[in-house]
Amino acid sequence: MNKIEMKTPLVEMDGDEMTRIIWQMIKDDLICPFVDLKTEYFDLGLEHRNATDDRVTVESAEATKRLGVAVKCATITPNAARMSEYDLKQMWKSPNGTIRAMLDGTVFRTPIVVNCIEPCVRNWTKPITIARHAYGDVYKNTEMRIDAPGTVELVYTGDQGEEKREVVFTFEGPGVVQGMHNVDASIESFARSCFEFALDTQQDLWFATKDTISKIYDHRFKDIFQEIFDREYAERFAQAGIEYFYTLIDDAVARVMKAEGGFIWACKNYDGDVMSDMVSSAFGSLAMMTSVLVSPAGVYEYEAAHGTVQRHYYKHLEGQETSTNSVATIFAWSGALRKRGELDELPELVNFANQLEAATLGTIEDGEMTGDLARITTLENPTTLSTGDFIKAVAKRLAIALQ
Repeated sequence: MNKIEMKTPLVEMDGDEMTRIIWQMIKDDLICPFVDLKTEYFDLGLEHRNATDDRVTVESAEATKRLGVAVKCATITPNAARMSEYDLKQMWKSPNGTIRAMLDGTVFRTPIVVNCIEPCVRNWTKPITIARHAYGDVYKNTEMRIDAPGTVELVYTGDQGEEKREVVFTFEGPGVVQGMHNVDASIESFARSCFEFALDTQQDLWFATKDTISKIYDHRFKDIFQEIFDREYAERFAQAGIEYFYTLIDDAVARVMKAEGGFIWACKNYDGDVMSDMVSSAFGSLAMMTSVLVSPAGVYEYEAAHGTVQRHYYKHLEGQETSTNSVATIFAWSGALRKRGELDELPELVNFANQLEAATLGTIEDGEMTGDLARITTLENPTTLSTGDFIKAVAKRLAIALQ
């Protein structure tokens, strides 16, 4: 068969450890035999980030803004142990955090549903997408240990000298205190990304905070979402036949447990961090979850929701066979190729992405899967495949489908 032609390149961000090995397997066996792949390649492996003083991460984000669609491999965010292991110049920041900040994007994480892996919540028949506002709150807080009696105040000093003061707490003994912040511009970008993604995927959008308790901080989130929805999106949502729904975070949790799924749940930073892990675990595995970064300008960056699978990589280096789940990384590639096809009006590329996902899920549903899925599947006597053999099994099925 003739290879599918691409008009515009993808931004390709290579990564680290076992996912880097899988990355090349996917290209060699699942994409390049069928697609005349065009990418602008950036090596975000930790060694190259270190060699370029992390300039390569910035360059990849700039290319993503220019080309509109990127696909990213999992990368290492170094800690003290990694500093020593890789002889780093410094403890480089998370590439995801750098890219997210440069694109002003929101992360949407969605479980990959397969028939033979049943969710722990029986009524969840459709995926639930978590949209996490990844700026501010506790992740950029300032904390203080209080050792003796005294008063803690929240003080704002304006550039013109005006001052506002609020007593946080009067301590009679030791304790702790923290201060958090957010900014309207980031909340507005979060809201627009969520509304645009809901329209793009034709799904209802839920949003939840605790505005009854946090009457200024959380209420600001609620107000900004509602103002932007009423002004810019109400008519578009009505035309699309989808709904924007706001409720308190505790009510949202109760409703989610009884829902069937099939919607986007927008969460503040901490809530999204927690709820995305809950949803991924309840649907089966973090290795079966997609992650897409969406900017208000309509720029998309696709990746797997999991890390670099360090333990399997060390086994691989020792020559041992691994059975690493590649599904989320495959879906990162299919998602990016589909979006590229949609933007460039290439229906054959969109169809290829759909067929790649169908072949991947079909392979699992026919009982061929990696070890993590074999342990939780409802199928009897599944065949456990190695990392490479699973990808080759998908490739065989894909080739038949594309004939």
